[in-house]
Amino acid sequence: MFVDKAKIFVKGGDGGNGIVSYRRELYVPNGGPAGGDGGKGGDVIFRVDEGLRTLMDFRYQKHFKGERGERGKVKGMHGAGAEDMVVRIPPGTIIVDEDTQEVLADMTRHGQEVIIAKGGRGGRGNMRFATTSNPAPDFAENGEEGQERWVILELKVMADVGLVGFPSVGKSTLLSIVSGAKPKIGAYHFTTLSPNLGVVDVGDSRSFVMADLPGLIEGAHEGVGLGHDFLRHVERTRIILHVIDMSGSEGRDPFEDWVKINEELKLYNPILAERPQVIVANKMDMPDAEAHLEMFREQLAGHEGGQQYEIMAMSSLTKQGVQELLYKAADLLETVPEMPLLEEVKDVAERKVYTLEKKEDTSFKVRRENDWFVVESEAIEKFMKRINLTSYDAVMRFGRTLRKMGVDEALRKIGAKDGDLVHIGEFSFEFFEGTDYFYE
Repeated sequence: MFVDKAKIFVKGGDGGNGIVSYRRELYVPNGGPAGGDGGKGGDVIFRVDEGLRTLMDFRYQKHFKGERGERGKVKGMHGAGAEDMVVRIPPGTIIVDEDTQEVLADMTRHGQEVIIAKGGRGGRGNMRFATTSNPAPDFAENGEEGQERWVILELKVMADVGLVGFPSVGKSTLLSIVSGAKPKIGAYHFTTLSPNLGVVDVGDSRSFVMADLPGLIEGAHEGVGLGHDFLRHVERTRIILHVIDMSGSEGRDPFEDWVKINEELKLYNPILAERPQVIVANKMDMPDAEAHLEMFREQLAGHEGGQQYEIMAMSSLTKQGVQELLYKAADLLETVPEMPLLEEVKDVAERKVYTLEKKEDTSFKVRRENDWFVVESEAIEKFMKRINLTSYDAVMRFGRTLRKMGVDEALRKIGAKDGDLVHIGEFSFEFFEGTDYFYE
């Protein structure tokens, strides 16, 4: 089964907690703090593995969580950092943040890696907080939580040659006779529901990867039929073989078919209209095919830009003209770059978001609500998770930090007085003007 889209949850490992410890050695009175820092949590890393071809594995495993770092040790020793979690993905995978729709990475090369969820920092041990005024602090930090997010994985087939055309024009049959691929072949529309890949040996020491892409119909750029599920894969092909049923066996006009398919490609992404394309006149063994081909050549010559296209006549049934087509495709590939530029991919170009690494936002808001006050700040709530508020020393440090940030002054300006309750996240504190906060 071919799976080309998956939604998964990733979370970096939490950092290990720092510890409270003191030196206890003979003949060393008042040895001082010696609690070590916790280790860093493991990152979740996505790595390209060229041995994979689908996102099938993500149908059964949708959660990936990094390991937690070790807690700190005595004698000032650090806890060990956790090993990173490596998730293997096939080449051609685009990773999108579900919430922001930001494209996090476009993974195309074997061995390429990207960190999708960073592990949290380890908490600091009590030896880190020793000062002249407090030489034996009785608190340590908890480890920071790892980054977590839902991501969408979208796979775009990595093939050199893509076969496009209306349903039942002979794309699957062509792939089956030029490669070892065994696509499902049937005398009805949309036999092919997902891309099939095959390695083609041209016969002169050259080879390439060919993709039989699901049949296209009018309106596909708006999602009609297989819609975007099909068009997504065309973007990754270096050249297009446009297969046409030149016999008109289903009552369709070959030239109209060619015009409609090209229009769908152009409406979906204008770049695809510039991709090298060879017109493959298939089913030439059928009656009236020669007459239709002559008419097609005349119509193409009168069509704007039609002179740039080359027509290769062939028959998948009799294999007439097949080898000449392979030579043509191989020659054309030698003139085309290995991969389309990132900017050429429609989805990436539309959703790419460029961000700068910025300092942590320390802003806050204060408001009055009935008889109490509320402080809202992601930075303060994150800080609170890293400290143990059951320790007196930790509460004093928390109060001093809020005072330096200007929270005290902001509360006084909106009417906070001694004894008033202040809510921050899930905690409540008593406010004392000019002194510290005390945990309730």
